[in-house]
Amino acid sequence: MKTERIHLRRWQESDAEALFKYASDPDIGPRAGWPPHQSVEDSQKVIRNFFSNDATWAIVLNETNEPIGCVGYLTQAISNIPIGENDCEVGYWIGKPYWNKGICTEALRLLLDYCVNTMHFENVWADYFTGNPASGRVMQKCGFHDTGKLHRCNNLVGGDKDMVHIYKLDIFIQ
Repeated sequence: MKTERIHLRRWQESDAEALFKYASDPDIGPRAGWPPHQSVEDSQKVIRNFFSNDATWAIVLNETNEPIGCVGYLTQAISNIPIGENDCEVGYWIGKPYWNKGICTEALRLLLDYCVNTMHFENVWADYFTGNPASGRVMQKCGFHDTGKLHRCNNLVGGDKDMVHIYKLDIFIQ
């Protein structure tokens, strides 16, 4: 999956230093529901235990070949929100130097094409903490609409205090 600026690829353990560079920023993880990484070893464990699967990709700059963020989907069994059996929930984050450059929107569009046209999910959902409206704007740019529902995600860091807005993708089957 590729655009002019980025491509998505599977995470590799050799990406741990690049992951730590961005995931250690205290402004990144808590917005997505996870604690900032404390060491390169933490990042290696995250790659090994959470990112090494068929539903998670590194967002990589074509120019430098450096991973700068992450995008992926969750099925009903592991979703943070109530979704249907043939649905998925998408999520993403990107390093602060790349905020407000349209890169998350590009990455999410690539993922959505995969979720709809390859995986054939019936519905695609997303959510963001109420204190992170920029994430909601990315969703809107990609065709999601606000369902008007809020949900508490106790399994996410901060999810016991802050609610998430639930969005749904408008899928048009031709």
